[in-house]
Amino acid sequence: MELNFKYQLGLVISVIMLLPLMCTSQDSFTCSRATYYGSPECTANPRGACGFGEYGTLINDGSVAGVSWLWRNGSGCGACYQVRCKIAECCDDYGAYVVVTDFGVGDRTDFIMSPRAYSRLGKNEDASAELFKYGVVDVEYKRVPCRYGSYNIVVKVHERSYNPHYLAIVTLYVGGTQDITAVQFWQEDCNEWRAMRRAFGTVFDVENPPRGDIKLRFQVSGSAGVYWVESKNVITSDWKAGAFYDTQIQLE
Repeated sequence: MELNFKYQLGLVISVIMLLPLMCTSQDSFTCSRATYYGSPECTANPRGACGFGEYGTLINDGSVAGVSWLWRNGSGCGACYQVRCKIAECCDDYGAYVVVTDFGVGDRTDFIMSPRAYSRLGKNEDASAELFKYGVVDVEYKRVPCRYGSYNIVVKVHERSYNPHYLAIVTLYVGGTQDITAVQFWQEDCNEWRAMRRAFGTVFDVENPPRGDIKLRFQVSGSAGVYWVESKNVITSDWKAGAFYDTQIQLE
C-alpha cells in the first residue's frame, strides 16, 4: 500500500524525535564516535589545551582524551568519562576510563583519545589492534566521578608566571563530577574577592597580583548546584613558577 506524503513525513519526524532516546540508555550513556591521535605507540600530549603540562601525560596512566563540545570553554578540563565502543566482537564491556586534558575536533567525534586510552576500548590485545584499524568507532559514554584517592585539589603555579608581576595557576586533582568554573583571590587592601581571568583551558591568571601571601577560592559547579570553596592554604609570598600548593580541599 502506498503511504501518503503526510504519513511518510510524520513517520520521519517520529524517528528523528526518537533518536536521542535510542542513543541514551537507562544508565545515561550518550551515543557518539571516538578516534585516536598519533600512532598506536604515541603517548599523551603534554601541550594539551587544558594547560596541564606533564600532568596531562601522566594522569590516569596516560588514558586521556581531547573533546569538542564537552570542552565547555575549558571548564570541561579534568572531567572523567566512561567510554565504550559498540563492536561486539572487539569491544570490552566496561570500555575505557578517560580524563579530559585537551581540545580536539574530529569527524563527528566527541573523543579524540590517547592511543593508550583507545586501546582500552578493546577486550584484549588483538581486539585493540583491530580497533586501531577502524580508526573511528561508534561509542557511548557517560560522565563518571574522578577518583584521586587521598589527593586534595592542588594548585600549580604555571610555568609562564613571574613573581611579582604575573601569576597564572592550574587546578589539578579535581575529584567527583564537579567543574571549577571561576577562581578569585583576596585583595586585602580593598577587603574584597576579585576574579582571576580564565586565560585558557584550566589556567587562570592575574596581572600584578597582591604582594604577600595569596588566598584563593574556587567556584564549583555540579549536581549540588553552584557554590564557593576556599583554600585552606595560601600561595606563599615567595611563590615561583612550577610550585605546587595543597588546598586541603577534596571534592566528591
